[in-house]
Amino acid sequence: MDIKDFISNFANQFDDTDVSVIQSGTKFHELEEWGSLIGMGVIAMAKTQYGKTITGKEIRECETVEDLFNLIVSK
Repeated sequence: MDIKDFISNFANQFDDTDVSVIQSGTKFHELEEWGSLIGMGVIAMAKTQYGKTITGKEIRECETVEDLFNLIVSK
């Protein structure tokens, strides 16, 4: 798994957020559009794209997009 591809897949979960603002160091909880619906989309993306199961609690413990990437890689 490559972080650039992950960032692209992560950014695709957002409808109104400019993808250029989503980088590895982005604190995704601070994005205006972030919410439980996108969180569920990230859980589904982890399962379908990467075959990994993550929980909402694990997502809440992540601060940056890179933290989320590392979580999925570690599963």
